[in-house]
Amino acid sequence: MMITESHLQTIARYSLLTDLLDSNGIVSEEVLEKLRLNIKSLLDSNHNDAQLVDFCSNVIFHKNMKAFGLHQLILLYIDWEKLQHEAIEAETEE
Repeated sequence: MMITESHLQTIARYSLLTDLLDSNGIVSEEVLEKLRLNIKSLLDSNHNDAQLVDFCSNVIFHKNMKAFGLHQLILLYIDWEKLQHEAIEAETEE
């Protein structure tokens, strides 16, 4: 499974990971199912964004996506988001 910049931007645009985890922070199959249901709801409410559909088919509903994969995606997103903030800060300092 390949995660692209577009996939990470889609996560950010729709805040897909916000309030996804419980207070214990454990990523389980139930958490993955919660995310899938949230995304289905977005798609059902006429948000037929091509990037969201691509993200769904290539990542979230990929046959190999399991709780471990979601955990790795969350870690990747956190790192990506941090780099985005650092880039913005660097631009404002110039």
